Amino acid sequence: MKPIKGWAAAAAAALGAATLAGCTVAGASTAGGSTQVVIGYQSETINTVTAGTLLRSLGYFQRDLAALGRKTGKKYTVNWQNYSTGAPITAQMLAGNIDIGSMGDYPMLINGSRSQSLTDDRTEMVSVTGYNLRGALNGIVVARNSKVQTLQQLSGQPVSTSVGSAGDGTLVQALTRAGVNPASGVKVENQDPSVGASALQAGSVAALAQFVDWPGLLVYKGQARLLYDGGELNVPTLHGVVVRDGFAQQNPAVVRAFLQAQQQATSYLHQHPVAAAELVSKATGIPPEVVYLYNGAGGVATFSMAVNPQLRAALGHDIPFLKSIGVLSSTSLDLNKFINPSYLRQVLGASQYRAEAASTVNPAAITGTDTACHLRVTNPATAGEVWLAGQNYTHPAASPSCLLRNIKADQAAGHKVQAAYIPDALTGTRWFASQDVWVRNPAAPANNQFQPFATQASADKYLTAHPGSRVLSYAAAVAAS
Repeated sequence: MKPIKGWAAAAAAALGAATLAGCTVAGASTAGGSTQVVIGYQSETINTVTAGTLLRSLGYFQRDLAALGRKTGKKYTVNWQNYSTGAPITAQMLAGNIDIGSMGDYPMLINGSRSQSLTDDRTEMVSVTGYNLRGALNGIVVARNSKVQTLQQLSGQPVSTSVGSAGDGTLVQALTRAGVNPASGVKVENQDPSVGASALQAGSVAALAQFVDWPGLLVYKGQARLLYDGGELNVPTLHGVVVRDGFAQQNPAVVRAFLQAQQQATSYLHQHPVAAAELVSKATGIPPEVVYLYNGAGGVATFSMAVNPQLRAALGHDIPFLKSIGVLSSTSLDLNKFINPSYLRQVLGASQYRAEAASTVNPAAITGTDTACHLRVTNPATAGEVWLAGQNYTHPAASPSCLLRNIKADQAAGHKVQAAYIPDALTGTRWFASQDVWVRNPAAPANNQFQPFATQASADKYLTAHPGSRVLSYAAAVAAS
């Protein structure tokens, strides 16, 4: 087991090892009028795609740099560096080897804290990629047939996570709330997400605590069951973009070009959510159904670039926690200096920036008419979608009961349902309808009798509050709808 000091030591070791392993990577360099820009991203962390995988696939940044080069007379090249977590990106940024990086909230804060005493390699947060106000981008899964039903039942057992990541933070906070000491109650295995996923399948760990897209991916493949929904924490989680200040001071137009390209990729994702999911799938090998769970209309991730007050407050909330476990320096990170909105404000314009910073509404809402219930879809808390095989668009559903009716009608018509999505009735976390725990409340109105829950824990709370309700399988729920 890694106690609190071990947690900090492991995080430091991960940073140090990454620095040594990547010491041959060059950061931004200029020679003969050519400037190389090094981008650190996480291809499989799919709520960073607008600053990584999707952005790279669309070619917007390369195109905008070429346009910039025609103005400046310089030649720009982009070196994309792909990593599995944020820790090695931070290590490379501190070494001056990466100029722009995208990562989660915890790695970002560690990045800013470790670089704040530096000069040219001090880092700044310049934009957000994706976020969830309740924390649902993270989760804890167990093997599909595991007997573990509660966090307390993980006591004394090995649990895999990536130390210093947002998934690890969710594990620590969830265990604490459940009355399990995270420093002594479980045996933490510090592993990359893919290694932890393999360990879960091999039975060498009892659970895996990770960030997007690992919980959804393993559940979709039938290899895991969601034990804990990060949305239960009700603490915002986010990913964003950081830059080296020395690079930004020398190349402000390049930073603006990157953010302009990110804005364009965000717009593309909102306008073409299925196509965007398929592009990311092609680049990463992640099933498009899993990408769409998080990044689609009404997805778990909200894609918006400005740091709104709720996200700033969440970062401020995280700092004392990270200090308490020893991964931030004793000097508190000054968020007013770390968060630099000036570049994004220049790209968006003052008016649009203010509007975006003031809103928490998901710009990619589910809209349209529910053909089974003949209702306009207006409530994001109950809206779902059905994606039929062979189609490049989805069909809206107004409520969980209406979603089941749509699926029943589609199946009767001979259509294959590729995926169906619906929010958890308690936490609001969008999940695969086929993997939900379904509960029927016969006392509820006809259009609200069926309620979906991403975890058994959520379903149990509903059952306790609604006597007479009962659990039924997904197939039974579709048939009874």
